[in-house]
Amino acid sequence: MENELGIWEIAVLAFLREGPMHPYQMQRLLRERHKDEILALKRGSLYHAIGRLQRSGLILAASTGREGRRPERTTYRITPEGRAELLRSLRAIIATPRRESSEFMTAMSFLIHLTPAQAIPRLEERAASLEADIAHSSAGLAAASVRVLRINLVESEYLLAMLRAELAWVRGLLSDLRSARLDWNLERIFREARAHTRAAAVTPAKGRPPAKDQRAKAHAKE
Repeated sequence: MENELGIWEIAVLAFLREGPMHPYQMQRLLRERHKDEILALKRGSLYHAIGRLQRSGLILAASTGREGRRPERTTYRITPEGRAELLRSLRAIIATPRRESSEFMTAMSFLIHLTPAQAIPRLEERAASLEADIAHSSAGLAAASVRVLRINLVESEYLLAMLRAELAWVRGLLSDLRSARLDWNLERIFREARAHTRAAAVTPAKGRPPAKDQRAKAHAKE
């Protein structure tokens, strides 16, 4: 493929490595195996991934059929190239840390636009939601661990670890805000930024003559 496999493409290839199946079967397995907690089950995402994989020759349409009054369904199978690409992509993703953006990280980069007093209750709400998510995930993981092997739950362990790490960080940030160890004033920051911009506009860069001197030299040459 020209580009790296996305997580949806990896999921499709992983299912088809088990055996040929149609998209409805893949959606059912996603829910049964709780993969929908990781993959947002948006209508069209699965079919988009299937189309991309088919165009790349990593999967093929094996057959098309109809069961009763249900719509006609196409069953797909993985190709040898698809199996090789699945394993290559998994090895690369697992071995190489990547900086993955998130809405929360983006919001944190603009936290300065709230006052500390405005930020504190919002972060308290997030901490409460994280605590609830952790409790729910912990209970689900404990219940599932008696039925399936740990290898089938490692992604849930990772998710739980990330939730706990985020909660610890949010609590630390809240502590700094409440104690005023972290504080800011947006209007003062804006004033200082504007003053810096004005100063930069009237002060030539080191070793470079002002713009009007450059224009004068250019006219002299003419």
